[in-house]
Amino acid sequence: MSEHLRSEVRGGLGIITLDRPKALNSLDHGMVLAFERQLREWAEAPEVRAVVVRGGPRGLCAGGDVRSLYTGADDDAVRFWADEYRLNALIGAYPKPYIPLMDGITMGGGLGISAHAPKASGSVRVVTERTVVAMPETRIGFTPDVGMSLLLANAPGELGTHLCLTSGQAGGADAIHLGWADAMVPAEQLDALVDALAEATAADSWMAAGADDVVASFAVEPPPAPLAEVRAWADDAYAGDSATAIAARLEELAASSGPHADAAAAALKELRSVCPFSVAVALAALRRSPKLGSLEAVLEQDLALGTAMVARPDFREGIRALLIDKDGAPAWNPARIEDVDPAEVSAAFGP
Repeated sequence: MSEHLRSEVRGGLGIITLDRPKALNSLDHGMVLAFERQLREWAEAPEVRAVVVRGGPRGLCAGGDVRSLYTGADDDAVRFWADEYRLNALIGAYPKPYIPLMDGITMGGGLGISAHAPKASGSVRVVTERTVVAMPETRIGFTPDVGMSLLLANAPGELGTHLCLTSGQAGGADAIHLGWADAMVPAEQLDALVDALAEATAADSWMAAGADDVVASFAVEPPPAPLAEVRAWADDAYAGDSATAIAARLEELAASSGPHADAAAAALKELRSVCPFSVAVALAALRRSPKLGSLEAVLEQDLALGTAMVARPDFREGIRALLIDKDGAPAWNPARIEDVDPAEVSAAFGP
């Protein structure tokens, strides 16, 4: 077991706790491998009837440890992603109720270990009033991975496209609206929820569907999702397969005197600040992913894209500007969405 990953069995409940608070529980390679080993062991253990995954008070997981990828070799990054995506696929097909507590920051790889929990096995994805979800990869010269392009594409209207291209953030109620979570539980009730799940899974009367009932006994009605109102302008602005056309529509809307001009202007500002090549690749991935037929196929696409993106200078330049030097001034190449070569975008997807 990794030093940053703790596990225990309480009653019939397997509990995995991410414990790397100084890095907001960012996943390093050892954590990914230990996570997978533990889940495979519990999948075969009859005494373990359900699994809870949790983090700390600041968040479940801020994503993969991109700082280590910044200094490592390209091959090391690809090996990390291959193992991480295998973990995501395992979670997406897990045979027992899998209950991630998406409290606080749950971004990037944090969504990869939570949002794919399958309803077919009785899984329940829990958010709180503190939840912040995001796929911020276009901000670091990468592209949304861990299979999330599929969930982004399947979000209502073009909300997933909006969040993906701008690296936008959303709250717990939004996560439920997007289809990435199932129930909201007050953060102060999470320990009691885990205790109740441990007690319920220890009982001879336990059924997999019981996870829903236990969570429901702690759940509250989520507030209105702010993202729901964004559809009034985003569905039209983000339609189609051209990032250049999307930027042009946002510029037109921002320059109008309409009620959504300010929101469009804010979105355009974010779109112009993130990596242009990443925007084009991310949009293409969103349009392709629903046609691939399975989470596993999307993860294979993610690995091809990761292999291509890590070899580009934008990837390390984005990490430098955001996390290393923190100057917030990345020098993207190309510098504008309009200058991205469509042939290079297609080549990133591999043969």
